[in-house]
Amino acid sequence: MFFTGLISFSLNTAFAEALDLNTALQNTYRACADIDDNLHDLKVLAGVNTAVTAVGTGLGVGATATGFVKQKTDKEIEELEKILKEIEENSAKYTGTEPDANQRSAFLTEFNNIYNTAVKDKATAQQQIDDLTKQSKTLGNWRTGLLAGNTATNIAGAIISSKTINKDDIQGQIDNCISATKDLNNAILAAKLSGEDISEAQSIYKACREYEYVDISPINKRGTGAMVASSIGAVTGGIGTITSGVANSDKIRNDNSDAGKKKEKDLNTASNVLSIGATAASATTTVFNATQIAAIKKVAKVSESCTGVLK
Repeated sequence: MFFTGLISFSLNTAFAEALDLNTALQNTYRACADIDDNLHDLKVLAGVNTAVTAVGTGLGVGATATGFVKQKTDKEIEELEKILKEIEENSAKYTGTEPDANQRSAFLTEFNNIYNTAVKDKATAQQQIDDLTKQSKTLGNWRTGLLAGNTATNIAGAIISSKTINKDDIQGQIDNCISATKDLNNAILAAKLSGEDISEAQSIYKACREYEYVDISPINKRGTGAMVASSIGAVTGGIGTITSGVANSDKIRNDNSDAGKKKEKDLNTASNVLSIGATAASATTTVFNATQIAAIKKVAKVSESCTGVLK
């Protein structure tokens, strides 16, 4: 009798502190109903960011490819300039007379064999140099423009990623929902003893208590990773854009001294390297965004179920 009385007293005390069922249901609705919408917003942001950074990756790939085509074109120009110089040096050996046909043929054959290019005379060599220089200038401008586009998408990616980190304090909302769901369980037990209908409340409790087993940390981790990668890409791409623009400027291109040519070559090489880095950062961000969406979807399974029964 003593133990029965003690147990009865403990239960009565516990249920006396429990909320009534309607209040517990209202509190659960307020704490849990908006989580699904907020997760949906996160998923949309991450999806938009995936598209943005995918475009940025494409622009970066284009900039890198263009840079290497330009590098090859500049190499051809360099070789043609060597040929032109040797043509001029060879021509200087003759004092107003043209070399005979055999000498000329042997001379051109030697250059064709060495450089694998059909150079008939000085004018032809110069024309090829002019054409390739124009092409190189155009490629340089394309690389600069594509790098600028990549930089812009990385900046946008960093901003969007920052908005997917702890948006509206999802963890805090989930914690409040868990607390409200526990209170609902106590109210259900009390209502059951009072003979109330608890079927609806039980279905809500069953669906929403699953929040106790979800882990949203991957969402923030992936968002942080995407933000960091985009920030790195923005800085790298920005420097690459400036470097590419300087390398392709008339001041640098028109400096035909050995030091000037070396500077131009070094700047172009640096631009290509920075382009690769910016492209890699964009690709990394895209991967982070995709895995963030996957993490959001896992939590969203619970939120969809919980919100579904609440509404």
